[in-house]
Amino acid sequence: MPRYTSYPTAVEFHDGCGADEYIQALSDMPSGTPLSLYVHIPYCHSICWYCGCNTGAAGKAQRLTAYLDALESEFALIGRLLGGRGKVRRIAFGGGSPNAITTIEFVRLLDRITTIFDAGTPEISVELDPRGFTSEWALALAASNVGRVSLGVQTFAPHVQEAIGRIQPLADIEKSVSALRLRGIDSINFDLMYGLPKQSLQDLNETLTQAIELQPSRVSLFGYAHMPEMIPRQRRIDGDSLPDAELRFEQSELGYQRLTEAGYVAIGFDHFALPTDSLAIAATEGRVHRNFQGFTDDPNEVLLGFGASAISSLPGLLVQNEKNVGRYRSLVSSDTVAAVRGVTRDEETRKRGATISSLLCQGHVDAGAANMLPDAHMLDIFKEKGLIRQRDGQLVITDAGRPYARHIACLFDQFRTRQETVAA
Repeated sequence: MPRYTSYPTAVEFHDGCGADEYIQALSDMPSGTPLSLYVHIPYCHSICWYCGCNTGAAGKAQRLTAYLDALESEFALIGRLLGGRGKVRRIAFGGGSPNAITTIEFVRLLDRITTIFDAGTPEISVELDPRGFTSEWALALAASNVGRVSLGVQTFAPHVQEAIGRIQPLADIEKSVSALRLRGIDSINFDLMYGLPKQSLQDLNETLTQAIELQPSRVSLFGYAHMPEMIPRQRRIDGDSLPDAELRFEQSELGYQRLTEAGYVAIGFDHFALPTDSLAIAATEGRVHRNFQGFTDDPNEVLLGFGASAISSLPGLLVQNEKNVGRYRSLVSSDTVAAVRGVTRDEETRKRGATISSLLCQGHVDAGAANMLPDAHMLDIFKEKGLIRQRDGQLVITDAGRPYARHIACLFDQFRTRQETVAA
């Protein structure tokens, strides 16, 4: 079932759409367009077995240096093509682990971005691996005006950590949080997971208790997706030790219950935020959106991705950079746009995307959207189960339907079949 961080999803990307379309879209961009930038660092000091991200071991220093040089080349290339038409409002660093590079390299990278794109004072967020986090990093982030960080926590249960190849004591998280708050960075997200190998309901409950005690401003609770045929590193995980579908559902419900009882506002189907957090405020005002980082209060319609596998999103176009780091470096070092696959979005596709986004982000959509369905009776399956209802001209996902939001949204996906949706 798609997560719908974009529509169409990456499954619909093809190599008949790429660099030429991206260059044209940048050239057609109106002056002053608000921009968000995403920078992908596809390296970690150690590789976790569960991870489905495009990342590899950092290894030798020259490997990282060569990649950072390539990133700077791509910044310069896209900056020239953009010609100053956009206004950068947000910058996000993800991976992998951005703190796989040194603090000096990070500061230099950020300086190149702000200089090339005349970024001014954008909102900056960074994903971090607590295992490689230091007080030096906290200082560098604060000095760089980073306003939000996301810590990869996943679980506090030692035996589950061992089962996923990520040994990370609670003390590591506590020290990271303390170091960040000491430097004035209070906007902290925890990434947690359920459905992990050997993870019981009690394991998750204890992890939630420890997370709540640390009071991150946001929590993302993701379900682990086991796809060893596509992600070779996951073959190290014993598939027989994974929770079954019933236990996964109970874990998801427990997460919702514990976090909302602790005062967190539920956003979409897997994000939670304290009432004072900007994401929770956006949710109450109906301003939540969805992009490749999940649910967000980022209002910008254009997101430009940099680095191997990064995806750029523009109103009529989605394109993805070359995934292989070596080939990515070769492209940008020869002053060639790295986008190699993608999909265009016509008016009908954008309308469907807006409907799917509204269902996932706001939990409702205008009832007239049912006209987009090949068979309006498909909604009856969900209505009969009490997962969706019609009210005041709106199709509304009920509380019981929240865990099935993606299944309901999938009804409006022109690329999915009815059989796929119902079977899922």
